Amino acid sequence: MQVPAQFEYERATSVAHAVELLTRYGPDSRLVAGGHSLIPMMKLRIAEPETLIDINDVAELTGIRLDGTELVLGAMARHADLLASPLAVEHFPILVDAERVIADPVVRNRGTVGGSLCQADPSEDLSAAFAAVHAVAVIEGADGRRQVPVREFHVGPYQTVVGDAEILVEIRVPVRPGGGSAYEKVERRVGDWSVAAAGAALWLDPTGVVTDAGIGLTAVGAAQFAAARAEEFLRGVPGSDDAFTEAGRIAAEDCRPVADQRGPVDYKRHLAGELTTRALRRAAARARGQEA
Repeated sequence: MQVPAQFEYERATSVAHAVELLTRYGPDSRLVAGGHSLIPMMKLRIAEPETLIDINDVAELTGIRLDGTELVLGAMARHADLLASPLAVEHFPILVDAERVIADPVVRNRGTVGGSLCQADPSEDLSAAFAAVHAVAVIEGADGRRQVPVREFHVGPYQTVVGDAEILVEIRVPVRPGGGSAYEKVERRVGDWSVAAAGAALWLDPTGVVTDAGIGLTAVGAAQFAAARAEEFLRGVPGSDDAFTEAGRIAAEDCRPVADQRGPVDYKRHLAGELTTRALRRAAARARGQEA
């Protein structure tokens, strides 16, 4: 039977308390919320933190709300909370699309939005979805809070900009009129990691011209989970099927997929282009009020 190495356990009661505990125990301490990624790694001795700091009692990290012109998701919001959120359905259906294809109900009931982002897995779905909608991560430490665009949040596989004595507090997404969004994923079986996935957010003017675009990609080696050159191509052009096909081609061209048990490079690159085009079509339909 696989068991973790010995560790100390602390239970935080507030964000300030969590930061104080992280500072006290140093870089060998780890936060735990849902634990679906960390605990298996501890059992395999891939991760051996000396102290676990449980943040499940930190109520200020929960909830999904509107704050002026921003949708705010607490880092401790569960996947199931986001999946069931009327605010997410209304403003960013891409997030609901992504949540529907994340793992299974057991994981979605315990796993957290912030935990998924901080795990920084190259095949993680929410990282691509948040990249598409230009979300901003709010991080708190002893020196106060700072904001980091999600596109700058990940610095490498399983690495983020969150410091040793810092905690991801919330994710903020700007709400703008005239938008639509969608997420498309190919997986080997239901709830599996992506073979490839694409998220798209589009904002159209009354004539159907794209005023802004966001494209997020996962599992295909896209820099910062985004397809910036394809987004730039779309700005200022009519939101047509030809434009979406070309944006998909550009997105695929800029990917750097790696062959693995989920598929060869050419297959993943093809998926990146096709899924980008499909996500853009659905995002445009939603922006026009043609699809729920």
